[in-house]
Amino acid sequence: MKFKIKQNKLSRALNTVSRVAAGSRTTLPILNNVLIFAEKNKVSLSTTNLDMAITEYLPERPEEEGKITVPARLLAEFVGNLPRDEEITIENKGTKVTISAGKYQSVINGADAEDFPTLPEINEKKAVKFTINVDDFKNGINKVIVASSNDLTRPALTGVYFNTFNNGLYVAATDGYRLAEKKLIEKVKDEVAVIIPANSLQEIMRSIYDDVDEIEILFDETQAIFRLGEIEIMSTLIDGSFPDYRQLIPKDNEIVLNLKKDEVLRITKLAALFAKEVGGSIVCEAKKNKFLISSVANEYGENSSEIETEVENSGKVTLNSKFLIDALNAVEEEEIKISFSSRITPVVVENQKSKDYVHIIMPLKS
Repeated sequence: MKFKIKQNKLSRALNTVSRVAAGSRTTLPILNNVLIFAEKNKVSLSTTNLDMAITEYLPERPEEEGKITVPARLLAEFVGNLPRDEEITIENKGTKVTISAGKYQSVINGADAEDFPTLPEINEKKAVKFTINVDDFKNGINKVIVASSNDLTRPALTGVYFNTFNNGLYVAATDGYRLAEKKLIEKVKDEVAVIIPANSLQEIMRSIYDDVDEIEILFDETQAIFRLGEIEIMSTLIDGSFPDYRQLIPKDNEIVLNLKKDEVLRITKLAALFAKEVGGSIVCEAKKNKFLISSVANEYGENSSEIETEVENSGKVTLNSKFLIDALNAVEEEEIKISFSSRITPVVVENQKSKDYVHIIMPLKS
């Protein structure tokens, strides 16, 4: 194997793929390596941790074909410290890989590519396929992933649920205390209902280059593949049933507040400062054309702020301040709607105009 490539191109690709390498905790040392595969008119770099795999294709014509694996992070750090405009030559003899650039040279001990796990493939004829604008994808995932769980005893809640409903493609996440749903695509032909691990989606988000405009997503029964320009990322699906969450979204609430997001965010943050010692509990109350948020009294004192607004019914509910702040940061419009019915019913945070995003927060016991 032998090929040449500019330092900036190789460094960017290695930084992307090396993040998926399994790391020192793996019982399979080969998973710490990157597979370098030079074939025909392209060179590819691949890593995997068995739950996830990433490949970046480099449009370089190799002088000699072949494949080898080398420690991913060592190679990434060595190449990253070379001068930006240098042309790098990579070649191997057996398992010895030589990386040279001008007066810089290193020989890295690699491992046979035959020991590297077989990278997953997908039957494109049978797979469900969607194409989405990058900005829409990033916006949608960012708005729901905050509600996903870290509790590994409930694996279905540690991912994001891609599902079709009324001909639209939605993403949703919940940790049992809050729920977020966002419409990704207005109209689709195929149906899907799969859960993708949140950590896989976070890696996909980090791997999107500025020059990528669209993402192609393919699903089959066990995996999903995301194509981002010259990058292809595979993730296994979470084997489990996502809650039937739509029945949890209140259809009508007795107390409806139309508010400015910035004002609500400000008074929530003020109350949160005084609520740290009581688990972040704050009280939200509607009464006499006012919306109030106050902290629960504790040894540091208490806080109460209000916003004037029209409201027909009165009531109060206790919420986790962080959850409310996360929800407020996720809604896009300046004019928002907050609604609830009682101390024990879910609080709904959403945009006043667009109906493509909803965030539900379960109240705390008070």
